[in-house]
Amino acid sequence: MIRVLIILVLGIASALAGVVEEAVVYKGVKFRVVKLDPSHLGLVWRGADGKPYETFDQVQRALNKDGGKVKFLMNAGIYEPGLIPSGLHVERTKELQALNPREGKGNFFLKPNGVFAVTVGGKAIVWDTVEYQTRSEAVRLAVQSGPLLLMGGHRHAAFRADSNSIKHRNGVGVDEEGRVVFAMTDKRQEVNFWDFAGLFLKLGCKDALFLDGDISQMAVNPEGEVKSNRFAAMFVVVE
Repeated sequence: MIRVLIILVLGIASALAGVVEEAVVYKGVKFRVVKLDPSHLGLVWRGADGKPYETFDQVQRALNKDGGKVKFLMNAGIYEPGLIPSGLHVERTKELQALNPREGKGNFFLKPNGVFAVTVGGKAIVWDTVEYQTRSEAVRLAVQSGPLLLMGGHRHAAFRADSNSIKHRNGVGVDEEGRVVFAMTDKRQEVNFWDFAGLFLKLGCKDALFLDGDISQMAVNPEGEVKSNRFAAMFVVVE
């Protein structure tokens, strides 16, 4: 059985035979893509000692002690010094970091920015930060990042097709079947925001959120411990 990390409070998710990764080429750029049922997805930041997990292998060691096996890991957003999420972080229905509505420089603050969340009812949603504050649904997990790649099928107004700002990037969207869609440029591949948003359109998403840039990593069905960069929040699926 695949269980989300929050099994102790929300129960067991439906059966899933591993995590499937797809290789997708869009505009000549290679991407790694994973599509998941929202009920299988967990989110972690800090361990039982209150300290950030920091790396993939530390998450693996902590969760494997409970008899599970990590099947998927991806960094979940931009963070501040001390491995503190730059904005909202909700884990196991508890808000551990508040929404950040401030103005500022950098991708996180390129408005509209947004929130990716899975509701207590099991629905994956991407909101802009204003919508999140007026929502009616309770959320099980949520992360804030920016900019929004897509909202209602439209690219962010600041994106340009001819932009030469090409970088390694990762992001998350929700497709027409309600699945969570994770995408990341493959090794040594780079993309601008316009084409990254276009990838999510190709994958059937109308709403999508940028997560992070150059340091981003993803592990799918790892056989052993995976060394990684240092992160704050991380998405996880546990068997």
